[in-house]
Amino acid sequence: MTDTAEDPKGSVTDSRPDGRGISFRKDPKRFLSAYAGQVGITGAFIALWLTFVFAAPDTFLKLDIYRAFAATIPMFGIVALPLTLVIVAGEIDLSFPSVMALGMVGFVLVWEATGNVGLAVLTALLIGAAAGLLNAFIVVKIGVPALVATIGTMFFFRGLATVLIGGRNITLAPTRDSILFRVFVGKFHGFPLQSFWLLLVAVAVWILLNRHKFGAAVYVIGDNIQTAELQGIKTGRVRMILFVLVGVAAAFAGILSSLFIVSFFPSVGEGQLLPALAAVFVGGTSVFGGKGTILGTVLGAFMIGTIQAGIVAVGLTGFYTELIYGAVIVVSVSIHAVVQRRFG
Repeated sequence: MTDTAEDPKGSVTDSRPDGRGISFRKDPKRFLSAYAGQVGITGAFIALWLTFVFAAPDTFLKLDIYRAFAATIPMFGIVALPLTLVIVAGEIDLSFPSVMALGMVGFVLVWEATGNVGLAVLTALLIGAAAGLLNAFIVVKIGVPALVATIGTMFFFRGLATVLIGGRNITLAPTRDSILFRVFVGKFHGFPLQSFWLLLVAVAVWILLNRHKFGAAVYVIGDNIQTAELQGIKTGRVRMILFVLVGVAAAFAGILSSLFIVSFFPSVGEGQLLPALAAVFVGGTSVFGGKGTILGTVLGAFMIGTIQAGIVAVGLTGFYTELIYGAVIVVSVSIHAVVQRRFG
């Protein structure tokens, strides 16, 4: 069980064995136990990458393929990061692909009315926050299980987006002239800026989870919510914040996705559910809550994002995609389990 205590001032202090200060040279068993998830996902990531390098060196030893990955992986990776926190806390959110669309509906309507891209971005993010808050209210206040609640809101948000926009597909070409377009999906020394936003979000979420009492509370809630409540943690508030964070991240990912293709489609976000969830679970986050790392999710996102391109590069057909997806998930989770059992 995760060990977390509350200091006299009421702040949560984290005493869980997360490996901080542990040296592999001095205590390899404890090091491997603390970092079992990272060891598993790193090993699987290196193995997959080496496989593609040896099978398709003309593709995977050139920079162009990595530029392509840097443009596409953030579309689901940015959502996978706060989603990791939600799952660590023992919850789930399946509605985020629809929030991507709903946020973009707000973006489009405001942009068409005002021509102001900045105001449109703000509107989309606020809609994402509101959608996350609705999920949180249903789960935390009403008490509906998160799996059931977010399946329902997934259909509700998608339907609402389609109704509000009238099913229209809208070109966003005029936004190319805005500063925000270049900041969000422009290029820096040839690399898409989406990748920098992914790294920025990853750093922010990592700090929140590992260097803030909020993150300690998330771990304890996922480990044992009753224990968290006995320690004075406001579990309802923490869980509500997590759902809001996912909503905001989903709206932001929707903006990046739509600006990247310079068009809005009501179907934006479809196809991102499984990659995001796979990135989280391949990254070592426990489906039962209480365990998970941001590094694991980042590596998991890159693994999932490279599979389809790697399959094509080595000369296989798209029929192999699901087969490789399944193999990667099984291998990475198995490595994690073996390391945890051997050194835990």
